[in-house]
Amino acid sequence: MESSTATDLPVPTTALAGETRKTPLPEIVDALKRVPALHGLTDSELEWLATHGEEVSVPAGAGVFREGDPATKMWILLKGEAHVRRSQGGLALFIGRAGQITGLLPFSRMKTHGGQGFAATDLWCIQIDRAVFPEMLQAIPSMGQRCVSILLDRVREMTRLEQQTEKLNALGKLAGNLAHELNNPASAAQRVASGLIEELQTYGHQKFLLGSLCLDDAHLEGIRAWRSRVEEQAKARPASTVTQAQREDVLQQWLRAHGVERNVQIVPDLAELGITTENLDELAQLLGGNHLDVVLSQFASSARTERMAQAMVDATSRIFDLIRAVKDYSWMDQAPIQEIDIPQSLETTLTMLQSRLEKVKIERRYAAGLPRISAYASELNQVWMALLENALDAIHDKGTIALAVHLSGEFVVTEIWDNGPGIPAEIQARIFEPFFTTKAPGSGLGLGLDTAQRIVRQHRGFLTVQSKPGETCFQVRLPIEPLQAY
Repeated sequence: MESSTATDLPVPTTALAGETRKTPLPEIVDALKRVPALHGLTDSELEWLATHGEEVSVPAGAGVFREGDPATKMWILLKGEAHVRRSQGGLALFIGRAGQITGLLPFSRMKTHGGQGFAATDLWCIQIDRAVFPEMLQAIPSMGQRCVSILLDRVREMTRLEQQTEKLNALGKLAGNLAHELNNPASAAQRVASGLIEELQTYGHQKFLLGSLCLDDAHLEGIRAWRSRVEEQAKARPASTVTQAQREDVLQQWLRAHGVERNVQIVPDLAELGITTENLDELAQLLGGNHLDVVLSQFASSARTERMAQAMVDATSRIFDLIRAVKDYSWMDQAPIQEIDIPQSLETTLTMLQSRLEKVKIERRYAAGLPRISAYASELNQVWMALLENALDAIHDKGTIALAVHLSGEFVVTEIWDNGPGIPAEIQARIFEPFFTTKAPGSGLGLGLDTAQRIVRQHRGFLTVQSKPGETCFQVRLPIEPLQAY
């Protein structure tokens, strides 16, 4: 079906610019013969169009109508090019070129122009007013079928354009979410790498000082054994109620009492590892004075280096997890039909939306022993993305979303709940219509739920909604057996 405003794409009228001129009738008829949609008309029928239409020329660069202006004329472009763009975001709706028929057509529901129109080059056109349409269809019976064909082509092109725009918007959101998620671990890895270079230099210096002590084998073995005991003790020790500051105060007093000069630099590291004064007493029995200072400094530097290396591993692991999630979401390098684990598919989509979930509580109710289903994995993820984004929009990224997956007969049922304000009863029947949206202009094209429903239907499933204030549930029922969809 056509849209009442945007599907019929207009070309210039004389609303803002244009002038009437008189060209010899034979020249106009010859130009009309070059219009593909008019091929097959007789000379007398072409003459009828030329004499009952108004010849108009529009100079290049002139604005020809505003978005929302009434559409009252059919245009036959004989020469030049016209562009139509939406005022919101500058989305190109239509490029009209010589040889096309556009504007208001018989049988069209078009009421207003769907965008801002201007002449890209000098235009030469014939315009036919809507008041002449009945007479035109009577004088040229085939014009009805010709106009219907133009309308069908127009609807297909407009739908393709809107779907492409919706996909680009979705890709932009996905890229934004991914960039946000990657920023934190990437920044952490960069900071750690920068600090690690300096710490490795310190560690090397401490190793040199330790070597300069020329400790015998018995002392070295004792130090190694002490270090092993301390590290194992730190792993096994339960969480303490003693604060970091309290531990540091106690350790600093001990170190000062035993002549350790660099206590300020090493105390935080020893406290973080859970070192106690009892541990230090054990080491003091092996070493003393300057020896104790060097060994503890080297131990603290080694601990810092290991923590930095582990932090880098954690950060880069997070990056690889995100990359894996993107591959799982898009099912890159894999056949389109896959055996899908629905809960895992939902979790992968949640990973893509992680930046919007900071203030959202996610409740999961996944039944045990759920079977896998055969489906087009990447397209099914589009469904979850559309439904989860709708839920997040409803609660403004702050509230509760519940995910439930269970069996019902021969179907796997997936439910996505939110505690938003609900969908008004008067529009619930329309939310799956293409281009229907309650969002502000420029925030959505109204194709998300339409696309989701189309994908679910192609998988021989059902997508329904139930909503009341404080509780909205989108339910997706997908068959368990192989689908052979599409």
